[in-house]
Amino acid sequence: MAKEGQESVDDHVVTLNPIVGVNLEDLARTGAAVLQAAMLQPVLAAEHVLRFNGELVRVLFGSSERRPAPGDRRFLDEGYQNNPLYSRLVQGWVAWSAVLGEWVEAMGFEGEELDRARFVTALAVDSLAPSNFLLGNPAALRKAFDSRGSSLAAGLKNFVDDLRHNHGMPSQVDKSAFKVGGNLANTAGAVIHRSEILELIQYQPRTDRQHGQPLFIVPPQINKYYIYDLAPDKSMVGYLLDQGFQVFMVSWRNPTPEHRAWGLDDYVLALDEAVEVTREVAGADRINVVGACAGGITLATALGYLAGRDDLGKVASLTLMVNVLQPAVEDSVIGLFAGDEAIEAARKKSARAGVLDGADTARIFNWMRPNDLIWNYVVSNYLLGETPPAFDILYWNNDTTRLPARLHSDFLDVFKDNLLTRQGELRIKGVPIDLKRITVPTFVTGGTTDHITPWQACYRTTQLLGGEVTYVLSTAGHIQSLINPPAASKRKFYTNPQNPPSADAWRRQAEEHAGSWWPYWADWLKALHPDDMDSPVAFGSDRHPELAPAPGSYVFE
Repeated sequence: MAKEGQESVDDHVVTLNPIVGVNLEDLARTGAAVLQAAMLQPVLAAEHVLRFNGELVRVLFGSSERRPAPGDRRFLDEGYQNNPLYSRLVQGWVAWSAVLGEWVEAMGFEGEELDRARFVTALAVDSLAPSNFLLGNPAALRKAFDSRGSSLAAGLKNFVDDLRHNHGMPSQVDKSAFKVGGNLANTAGAVIHRSEILELIQYQPRTDRQHGQPLFIVPPQINKYYIYDLAPDKSMVGYLLDQGFQVFMVSWRNPTPEHRAWGLDDYVLALDEAVEVTREVAGADRINVVGACAGGITLATALGYLAGRDDLGKVASLTLMVNVLQPAVEDSVIGLFAGDEAIEAARKKSARAGVLDGADTARIFNWMRPNDLIWNYVVSNYLLGETPPAFDILYWNNDTTRLPARLHSDFLDVFKDNLLTRQGELRIKGVPIDLKRITVPTFVTGGTTDHITPWQACYRTTQLLGGEVTYVLSTAGHIQSLINPPAASKRKFYTNPQNPPSADAWRRQAEEHAGSWWPYWADWLKALHPDDMDSPVAFGSDRHPELAPAPGSYVFE
């Protein structure tokens, strides 16, 4: 069961969106509003109850046309197709779901209020799907019978283990199958710079000659850097090294409450320092900088800071992957609940704790995609008694980190007031940030099925910066569009030399290409600076010697 869901699961991982959070009060308030609307409209309620009763009669007599959505993995087992009891059970649930949805639509909610009501109703409906319960799941019952109960015993053990060690949430991955520095994050390199906030890793060349302008990669602060360096066949770092690029990677420290005062200013200054180290070690006047997700927000702010100081000349290009600089309510489910009260509650919570815990954000986001990230594993882990899959992206996704309280608060301000789109409203050490002053060539990516940073939201960046922007849209979701190695790639990507104001207009005129966008990006980078140089024979320099082998120490905190 879990293995079937991997493709969808890895599209829904933890990034910046959950920093606002959704608390139980918000959900309860919406649920209460739905119940109140139902009670105040008894005629409407009676009408839909009668409609459901009529559907239920048709289900019982085998004349109902209700069916689950095509491809719904929850009901693919042959028992749901061939057993009249189970087929009727599912039809009854589908009928209830449909009538309940129609009822909510007719209650008079509008706009965001209607979207919130739909979401809360969907949570209730999905939690009561027959497949989530032993007696309603023919595959689980069949396995329990065939295994003489051992599958149920294994499921009970998994449940107890999750209560004790996983905050009561079903485990998504077999963590014993992976080791950072072993079969993950194992590309040869060395830490050549360490500050309180970050380590800088320089990777060992794989070619005799390297491109003169190195790549400086900034990962998101939630989760570890090695999303760029998973297993060797998925490693973006490895691919770039094979293409002859010098690669430097930021590895953020996992902050504790004692680091609560670290804010966006501190992270920007730490990046500026690391940029200087990279330039010195690489012997390059200008470098190419790369950021994704929340790391892209920090990086764009850093470039705005450099531009405000008339120091942008040290940057040759900017790449932003699956990153949103201009958020909007409609971009995600969480945006529906991100009102002023929710934002201030999230700010106060992290201020009390000193940090925003990554495990908390993971739980929040799991409930945003419950079928893929919760019920899928309830069935496989508990009802079927299976061990969670050994999947490197899910291991990385569960290897969460924390945000210091002040940085969390700064991100909330950026989110709430759209500060990056308002010239001079955001200041770093007194320097006003104006994205229009970022005039370097920029490469921006999005994913067609990305539910975290929708591709249309990523596209808005083309209208925000002051330089030439190349936008590339890849098929797949958030992470699979990012980690898209060319070998045996079945994906496609789209390009368009024009950037009209409308994302949909861009898509209509875009050209389709087969395969991964990585080679297209590599060619774009090479064209910016075709000169190359001899590859270094040692890590670091006299001023910045090797401190430790990659993956360093911060990744283990």
